[in-house]
Amino acid sequence: MNITGDPSQVEESLAQRIAQVRASVARASEAARRSPDEITIVAVSKTFPRSAVDAAYDAGLRVFGESRVQETRDKYEMTLPEDASVRLIGQLQTNKARQAVALFSCIESVDRLSLIDALDRAAATNAERIVPVLVQVNVSREQQKSGCTPEDTAELIERIQTSENLRCDGLMTIAPLVADAADARPAFAGLRELGENLQQRFSIALPVLSMGMSNDFEVAIAEGATHIRLGRAIFGSR
Repeated sequence: MNITGDPSQVEESLAQRIAQVRASVARASEAARRSPDEITIVAVSKTFPRSAVDAAYDAGLRVFGESRVQETRDKYEMTLPEDASVRLIGQLQTNKARQAVALFSCIESVDRLSLIDALDRAAATNAERIVPVLVQVNVSREQQKSGCTPEDTAELIERIQTSENLRCDGLMTIAPLVADAADARPAFAGLRELGENLQQRFSIALPVLSMGMSNDFEVAIAEGATHIRLGRAIFGSR
C-alpha cells in the first residue's frame, strides 16, 4: 500500500488491511481458545507520516509503536486523542531517557541495568505516573538483535522492582526472521515460559507478552502473545 495518493483511497485501503488483520487475529485466537479481546494490536507506525497514523486511528486502532525519540517528538507534536497511545519499541539510548518518559506510554525495549537507572531518574521528574516498561529478551540469542539474555532477565526485573518510578508489565522479544512462521514458535514459547517462571519466582504479575510481527503474529498468539507489533500488515511496505 502506498501511503501517499488520494486520501480517501489511502484511508479505504488502510481500513481494509486493518479489517483483514482483525479477522486473522480472531481466527488465531479462536484456534488457541482465546478471546481476540486479549490481543492488543500495536500499529508500528515508525517511518510512516502522521497522516497514516490518523487514518489508522480513524479505522479503529488506538495503540502505535515508534522506534525513535526524535521522529516521535516531531510526528506527535499535535497530540493524539486521549484514548490513543504510543509505545517505544526500538532501542533507547540512556541520554534520551528523559524525552522517552515524556513521549511514550510504555517503553518496551528495556534491556540493561543502566537504562533502568536512567529511566527511573527521568521518571522521578514526572510525578503524575509510574512509567510502565517491558524487559526485552533476546530469546533466540541472535548477535545482531538487542535484548538481554534469558539468564539476565531476573536481575533486570529485580532492579525495576526496587525502582521508585517504574513498573515492569511483562516481557518483549523479536523472533528470528524465518521463511516459515512456525519456525518462530520456539522463541515465542521461550518468552512465555520465561515469564511464567519469573512470575512464580518473584510472586508478581507480568501480564504482557509483546511478541509477534506481521509475518508470524498468528503463531505468537498461539503461544500467548498479548501484544502484537504489526507494521507491514497494516501500513504496507516501507
